[in-house]
Amino acid sequence: MPALFLTALAAGASFWAASHILPAGPLLVEWKGSAVALLAVWVARAAHTRAARWLAVVLGFAALGDVLLETSGMTIGGAAFLVAHLLATGLYWTNLRADRAGTGLAIVLLLGIPCAGYALSGQSGVLVYGLALGGMAATAWISRFPRGWVGAGAMLFAASDLLIFARLGPLAGSIVPTLLVWPLYVAAQAMIAYGVVRTERARNEGVHDRL
Repeated sequence: MPALFLTALAAGASFWAASHILPAGPLLVEWKGSAVALLAVWVARAAHTRAARWLAVVLGFAALGDVLLETSGMTIGGAAFLVAHLLATGLYWTNLRADRAGTGLAIVLLLGIPCAGYALSGQSGVLVYGLALGGMAATAWISRFPRGWVGAGAMLFAASDLLIFARLGPLAGSIVPTLLVWPLYVAAQAMIAYGVVRTERARNEGVHDRL
């Protein structure tokens, strides 16, 4: 594994531990934002393709969202993630599988995720955000990128967000979201980043082999 990718994972894992020990403050905010920001840098450097650069921008908005959630609240932070999901949906939509296999599950994700988010939280804003989240997960599943990495990563991302929504409803006061939201989210972003980079590198090597 490349050093920068491992550093991003280390930043994510250590932040989870530090957030339960250290008091809130600028250090923790920067620490939190560094995990996905490092993934964005790694993706941009690891595969010099349009898809990789696009994903790097997506990850950049997600890292911004991580910071804004701490400094500006759920609405502003959620807006950055909304942009990230819309951009990711565009990335996956322009890289669909030729056979469109998995469309049925994609439709379930597209409709089920926002409905589940609304049912858990009872908030209309969550329903709007959930549509973007569902679109991201649905298109990731039917994209040409490996489902074991990118499709599964998108589902973990959705699971992480659904736990956040559950914190507004049935899991209010529960320790479960506190324990699982961040690890699921970091794992999701790392899986997506790795899956896209691996695919783009293999594609480039194939092109060079044919030249």
